[in-house]
Amino acid sequence: MTKVSHNLNAETRKAQMERQNREIAEKLRHIKNKILVMSGKGGVGKSSVAAYLSAALAKRGFRVGLMDVDLHGPSIPRILGLKGNLEFGSRQGKMLPIKYLPNLEVISIETLMGENKDAATIWRGPLKIGAIKQFISDIEWADLDYLVIDSPPGTGDEPLTVAQTIPDAKALIVTTPQEVSLADVRKSINFCRQVKMQILGMVENMSGLKCPHCGEIIDVFKTQGGQETARKENLRLLATLPLELEVVREGDVGDISLLDNTELLITREFNKMVAEIVNLTLKSSAGRMPKNNALAG
Repeated sequence: MTKVSHNLNAETRKAQMERQNREIAEKLRHIKNKILVMSGKGGVGKSSVAAYLSAALAKRGFRVGLMDVDLHGPSIPRILGLKGNLEFGSRQGKMLPIKYLPNLEVISIETLMGENKDAATIWRGPLKIGAIKQFISDIEWADLDYLVIDSPPGTGDEPLTVAQTIPDAKALIVTTPQEVSLADVRKSINFCRQVKMQILGMVENMSGLKCPHCGEIIDVFKTQGGQETARKENLRLLATLPLELEVVREGDVGDISLLDNTELLITREFNKMVAEIVNLTLKSSAGRMPKNNALAG
């Protein structure tokens, strides 16, 4: 009897997995471009790049989803100042992502935590893999032009699950100029090549701080490391973003208004990067440019 019960449970699990895989495939069919923002090392500004990229694309008229798969240290809700939790949608058992802008939807593990946003997520691999798949299959995503995925540092379960579940995802790799970051970035590059994930390009973040007193550029984390790595690896360097105090101030209070402040060098450079990403993805997808986009930022 126990053996029969075990076989029935195994068959049920198999049927559930097959159903989930069909739902994932159907959801992904309605998303034109998928971008995995990743880094080999923590603390390089990867989540900020993912959040600002999503908002900048949405401001250009694209329909955007932002999926935070950093399950142990989610930063996206704090950077965007997201409030509230997920609610049930029109389809049975499906949840609605949180609406941040009229055409920007967001999902993060923190939106499922109720009132205690500081609770630790103590999960092993299988639970993390299952959660990421549910972020696709069990969420009522709209038809999207872009799904931006914020991954934790490294080449572990989360980016590997994304690579296996979303085979047409493209990587945007974030680094800082110093060697300790670049050494880990080279591992990320090799990861992408091993799993056959196309790399859109690299972003060198925190590249120089403009002194607020004399205006001189201070190379806090050295300089041109990302540029040299991109050259050696035959990759595009999509942006060199300076350190900017406004990013820290606004990130702590959930404000992204610096995207509209073109007096800031980081805003001008970031908008150039977004325009390049749009051009690259439009060339490789069937997506069409929305009427109200403004590539110049």
